Amino acid sequence: MHLPHAPHTAYSNGFYSDAGRDYSIRILLGYCNSGAADAGEVLATIDTVGNGHERDLYDAWHRLGRRLVAEADDSAAHGHDVSAAFAYLRAATYLSEAFDALDGIADDTERMPVFAEHRAAWEEFVDHGPFDARRLAIPYENTTLPGWFLSPTDAGATPRPTLVMVNGSDGAVSGQWPAAAHGALRRGYRVVMFDGPGQQSMLFDHGMLFRPDWEAVLTPVTDVVVGLPGVDADRLAVYGISQAGYWVPRAIAFEHRYSAAIADPGVVAVDSSWLANVGHALAKKLADGKDHDFDQMMTIGLKASKSTKRMWDWRARPYGQDTYSGTMKTVAQYTLTPDVAARIRTPMLITSPEHEQFWPGQSERLAQMSGADTTVVAFTAAEGASWHCQPMARALTDQRMFDWLDDTLG
Repeated sequence: MHLPHAPHTAYSNGFYSDAGRDYSIRILLGYCNSGAADAGEVLATIDTVGNGHERDLYDAWHRLGRRLVAEADDSAAHGHDVSAAFAYLRAATYLSEAFDALDGIADDTERMPVFAEHRAAWEEFVDHGPFDARRLAIPYENTTLPGWFLSPTDAGATPRPTLVMVNGSDGAVSGQWPAAAHGALRRGYRVVMFDGPGQQSMLFDHGMLFRPDWEAVLTPVTDVVVGLPGVDADRLAVYGISQAGYWVPRAIAFEHRYSAAIADPGVVAVDSSWLANVGHALAKKLADGKDHDFDQMMTIGLKASKSTKRMWDWRARPYGQDTYSGTMKTVAQYTLTPDVAARIRTPMLITSPEHEQFWPGQSERLAQMSGADTTVVAFTAAEGASWHCQPMARALTDQRMFDWLDDTLG
């Protein structure tokens, strides 16, 4: 098994030879557009670590996150709410990096307190941020999902367009701020974010797993959203990033209360990236029903690469299977079939970045399958906007998707 290689781009030779580490730094630099990271902090931190072990990465991000929490506390104590808010936000970003760095090298006894620090910093940002905030407990089956309802400070009770955000497979909730929440609030939208099953607190604190039929999640979320003060139910939009590029189209095939949707990017078959990375020979074992052989070969192969084993375990955890073949079969359920896609009635914008390394070509496939009008927007390396979710071009992404949203919602 191997990880996708980072293609050469016109705007950078890269920060790390390791594709995963390099991509994570590009994500952090993209966060700078919204105040969720600071370029100097990011670059100074990786300079101190170099190609060090994950434990070195953890220590560096953890120190930075804790320092920023202390600075934010001091700003808050002196009434400097804006300074406090964005120091807390950057702290949440870096503490999430620290938490991720511990995966596979520490057990939950060590990891979960770091996750708690990350969430505490995020909640402080919610309390001090330049918006009106309300926390939500969204009824879902026999429990509730945590959510956050943010509105522009000048919104009052005036009905406003509202953006419901669906996270990807492993992104921190603080990453939803640079993904679209920041851009939405600046344009006068209200925003709803939440942890769904298998995501963040619902996985780490409650052990709840992913599910492919995301309409079972989005519908109860929407039931709450349409009852919130100042939400214009006729101008409701839903945004999904990364793996939510599958979840959102799947959900809106059944949940028709949305007037617009965004898939960033489009995803039709989640397992295609998994199959590409296990290689042809292993994929054939799986297709031929030779599960025992597949599991044995995976066990042998992953012993040769501890970093790849950690990546597998991280990605596989929300699916809840105890064998490699079981995980692959479960991931295969996350596929948008033509008959389901034909039921989509919501206009959709789909991003399509050059050098998409996880689901290449699937944005275009989704557009062809959808039963509603779709707009595919290309992002290129020449614009500094290549790779999955255009990590270093979030301002450009905001520009294009919110211009489309404004026009679509009216």
